[in-house]
Amino acid sequence: GMTATKSVEKRTGNVSAGTSVFAMIVLEKPLSAMHREIDMVTTPCGHPVAMVHANNCSSQVNVIAGLLRDFAAAMGQPVPDGKIYDFLFNSAVDGAPDCDGIVTYGYTSGESILNLDAGRPLTVRRADSTVNWPNLMRSNLCGALAALKVGMDILTRDERVPLQRIYGHGGFFTTPQGQRLLAAALAAPVTVMETAGSGGPWGMALLAAYMLQRQNGERLAAFLERQVFACCQTVTVEPTAQDVADFDAYMQAFHAALDLERRAAEGE
Repeated sequence: GMTATKSVEKRTGNVSAGTSVFAMIVLEKPLSAMHREIDMVTTPCGHPVAMVHANNCSSQVNVIAGLLRDFAAAMGQPVPDGKIYDFLFNSAVDGAPDCDGIVTYGYTSGESILNLDAGRPLTVRRADSTVNWPNLMRSNLCGALAALKVGMDILTRDERVPLQRIYGHGGFFTTPQGQRLLAAALAAPVTVMETAGSGGPWGMALLAAYMLQRQNGERLAAFLERQVFACCQTVTVEPTAQDVADFDAYMQAFHAALDLERRAAEGE
């Protein structure tokens, strides 16, 4: 994933978001302490990388997409999956900034960052919340990034690791809305390349090409820039102060109701 997104130099990073979600941030210096929520790995060149991994991301969104697919088919109006996902992600744009009190824990498995040993998908809301597609989908998409944000806050706030730009890849970024919400969650610019749908396997192929085709003494980052990404089109979303504040407001509600998710999972 690091190679597939050209995130192999210091002060670069990428987020892979699909069934699970993880961030890989290339560090300038070692962390000041060990953190249970953060794993240490390296780039292919040996630079230290802080990895924040959450087990759950888009599974609950996939369930909702399946329900819509079945409903449309039952009504005799089948809809392609791509159109369903476009509708769901684009609906989130019109949702209330705080999702009108709707909070989603789309956890089909445990989430170690949140000290959840098991998962149970759960949506909670205020009695007076407006339940519509925009609010529901915004809650699902924000919830899909919530555990990642908890781990990333340790890096950015506690360890003061700078995020100059994050490259996103995976199914979560098939529409601009996923990109915008990640930028809000991380308070950092998020760039998506035209190759965003290609992940780890393509990155491994690029590493093989590097070993076979690099010039004498050429570093991996220079090879990727020259041979792979020189003409690659990108789209960058800068977070607004309001977007960041809105996501932080959602996280307050998320943490306030987290004990409900914990008790629901323990009751299985």
